[in-house]
Amino acid sequence: MKWGILGTSFISGVMADAINEDKHSELYAVAGRTEKTLNDFAQQYQPTTIYNDYDALISDDAIDIIYIALPNHVHHEYVIKAALQGKAILCEKSLSIDMKKTEQALAAVKEADVFFAEGLMYLHHPLMEKLHEEIATGEIGEIRFIQGSYVAAIDQFVNPDSKGALYNLGCYPMSLIHSVIKHQLGERAFDQVSFSAIGRRGQDGNICESSALMRFNDTITAQIHTAETYGLKHGFTILGSKGCITLDTNPWLATQENSFTVEVYETSTREVKVAAKGDGFYYQVRNIRNALATGKKQLASPMASHQDSKEIMKLLTDWELAAS
Repeated sequence: MKWGILGTSFISGVMADAINEDKHSELYAVAGRTEKTLNDFAQQYQPTTIYNDYDALISDDAIDIIYIALPNHVHHEYVIKAALQGKAILCEKSLSIDMKKTEQALAAVKEADVFFAEGLMYLHHPLMEKLHEEIATGEIGEIRFIQGSYVAAIDQFVNPDSKGALYNLGCYPMSLIHSVIKHQLGERAFDQVSFSAIGRRGQDGNICESSALMRFNDTITAQIHTAETYGLKHGFTILGSKGCITLDTNPWLATQENSFTVEVYETSTREVKVAAKGDGFYYQVRNIRNALATGKKQLASPMASHQDSKEIMKLLTDWELAAS
């Protein structure tokens, strides 16, 4: 499968490594607008073809799938362009920065009848499947409360037009909260969501830190926090009626060795270890290749479907509105 990458950012390099590690994939092309950065990227990752124009790469008939690794605020534009060319698409998270652009992108994908996935790479990792299996056993009972937090000092690296911490980091705990609640309550879990939030703005005017409290269908409460101006720290805990699950290793940067703890209140505690062959990008490349090979147009749980991406974006935009 021939991949084309739009952009030469850090995340483009991570995906290039994952593509090059898959014997059934080829890093066929990359496009960038800064000559030195493009040449440095090409020298390190060895694509077959180099473009200094994004549209030229999209128009290349040899490319099977395009990975959009550009800033959030232009994702929708290039999703639409790639869809019009009939290309399969992997778009880096977050899908967009507002619901209008999100709906435009998903409508273009549907109209063109092409494969599309949002790059929430950690959902591809075996850790996620194992987490859902544990929840499904009923050992911790019915889910009552979820607490998720992700902070990292990335503000100096991100494009100000990409709308700050909520869309660059908060999308990770929010998408995992979404995944857990969807498995607990089903597709109608997001029909009724209430929000309260506080936010702090950074020098670029975007929300650089925020905490929010959410309630889903008067059944599950969730607390979420993110910040992009300090630290590298993760936290994710699921409290049930009988016990809880705590993700010990970083679920959003899952590797070959991962673990979480299952506790039955005042009774027992056990560690669940999840071994893997690689990180989320490793599995993302292979899962998407397999999906395309079998004619699928989107991914299935625990990975993000088109509807999942839309719901996650709605949660993020509602969070931004509540925190503003």
